Formats: sequence, structure tokens, C-alpha cells
Amino acid sequence: MRTITYREAVREAIREEMNRDPNVYMMGEDIGVYGGAFGVSRGLLEEFGPERIRDTPISEAAIVGAAAGSAVTGMRPIAELQFSDFITIGMDQLVNQAAKMRYMFGGKAKVPMVVRTPSGGGTGAAAQHSQSLEAWVAHVPGLKVVQPSTAYDVKGLLKAAVRDDNPVVFYEHKLLYNTKGRVPEEDYVIPLGKADVKREGRDVTVVATAMMVHKALKAAETLEKEGISVEVVDPRTLVPLDKETIVQSVIKTGRCVVVHEAVKRGGYGGEIVSTIVESEAFDYLDAPIQRVAGREVPMPFSTHLEQYVIPSEDNIVAAIRDVMV
Repeated sequence: MRTITYREAVREAIREEMNRDPNVYMMGEDIGVYGGAFGVSRGLLEEFGPERIRDTPISEAAIVGAAAGSAVTGMRPIAELQFSDFITIGMDQLVNQAAKMRYMFGGKAKVPMVVRTPSGGGTGAAAQHSQSLEAWVAHVPGLKVVQPSTAYDVKGLLKAAVRDDNPVVFYEHKLLYNTKGRVPEEDYVIPLGKADVKREGRDVTVVATAMMVHKALKAAETLEKEGISVEVVDPRTLVPLDKETIVQSVIKTGRCVVVHEAVKRGGYGGEIVSTIVESEAFDYLDAPIQRVAGREVPMPFSTHLEQYVIPSEDNIVAAIRDVMV
């Protein structure tokens, strides 16, 4: 099995799905000659031509609306938004149109569209280009939400998202694009709604998403030297959420820390905590569940302050030590 970057894995998934199905096409700002804001679509214009790699005007409302419209007529668009912060501009088309159509037409209309978008901080891009707003989208019935953390996961999950008959919002963390991982060359699909145990452990469960998965794994290595065995669970998709894997892990360890980069207040971590508390895992808890999340301020431009706002490996280690007392 070869090793490729997360960015290359995204590109491969798009290429393979476009070769597999002529109804799949890609649209977005500067995705053609320029190759996309983060270089994901580089080379695809030469391979598939302007009819299937379509540059759009600078209007996220138009991109999401056009994707929804073409999806209900039988196409399978992959719409790229340059930064996930800009999904707010397309929210009416996404929340009030794409998410509702299948329900309001009694199941007769399918909406097989994917909105791909880079999220998260750590690049010094300041408050309007660094947010993690996935909880907003996860709140809406009718939308599926994906947050892959590895090259292997991003390829398999993106292929599943393209083949899904419902609108899927697909978050790719900016800092993961250059990370590398082992990815099969053959076709494979990871079902939406299936979590992955990234590390087995016996003393405490850490449920982490996106970039936080990697920080949780580093925290687990640190604590292993102190004799604390940490299990790291990556939900991979927020909607649908694999509740069973999370609950069974907490039943096994008896302790839990939930980690995400988004602001703590109203963040998706609260949904994960509720899932555990409302399940049989509650009776197995030996300590209150801890949440580690972004500080409740707009993302600073200053690199030093930005790192203070985003959860660190040390924050995760401290939370784990707290639940071990």
C-alpha cells in the first residue's frame, strides 16, 4: 500500500468517482486553472475539461443553490467552498432547500450533492477564515456531516458521500492536507456513520474529531509513559453518529473526554456527552465527562493567541488526568 497526502487522497476520490459516474462533476471558485484554494483540484481540469470542472462566480449562495438544483435533476455535484466560514452565505440554499427537498416531495426527489469545504484554524488566517461551524450544520435534519482525520478516511468517506442520495457537508481540516497516510490503490468506500477506534485503551476514552484526533493520539502517547491507557475514538461522521462505538468504548473504560476544535458553547461535543449520559454507559462512568474545546472568542490573527484559543495536546492531557482522579 502506498503513502499519499490527505490532499492527494481527496483528489483521487474525486477523480475515481468522476471516472465511475459521468453524472459526477465538480464546481467552485478557482477550481479550474488555479486548482482550488488548497490545490485539491489541480490537474482535474486538464483531465475532465471545463464541462465537468466548472469555475463559478464568487457567490457561495449560487454554488450551493446550483448544486442543489442540478442534484434533483439527476446530476451528482461536488461543490467546493474555499473556506467553511463562507457556508453561512449559502445557508438558505443548504438549510431551507437542499436539506428539505427529499422530505417535502415525499421521497420522490433525491438530492445527491456534496459540499466540500476546508475548516479549522492554525494557519494564521484570522477570524473570518478559521472557524469550525460544523455544529450549525449538524443541527439541521436532512443534512449529513463528515469530518475525516486521515488520508485513508478522507478518500473512503468522500467516495461514500458522492454516492449518497442526500446532501452531505464534507469538512476537510486545512492542517491535514499535507499529512500523509497509507491509502489503497483499489476502490474502497467507508460507510457514513461508522466510527473508528484509532487507538485501543483500557482506562479512559477520548472522543475526538478532525485535527483533534492527532492531538489526542499524541496525548495518549504521553500518558502511556505514566501508565494511563487511552482509547481514542474518531466518529468520522457527526451525522449519522455511530453512537454504539462511543457507548461501548465508555462502558469499557468508565471515563471519557470529548475533544473538538469548535467553540465549546453549543459545540457538537455536547451532543456526544448527551449520547453517553442518555445511554447505558452512564452507569459505568467513574468520573464526570470532560470537554476540551476552542475558547469562546473569535479566532485571533496573532499566531501566539491563535494557539492559545485552539485546544492543545497539553489541554487534552490535563483533562484526562482530571477524569483519572
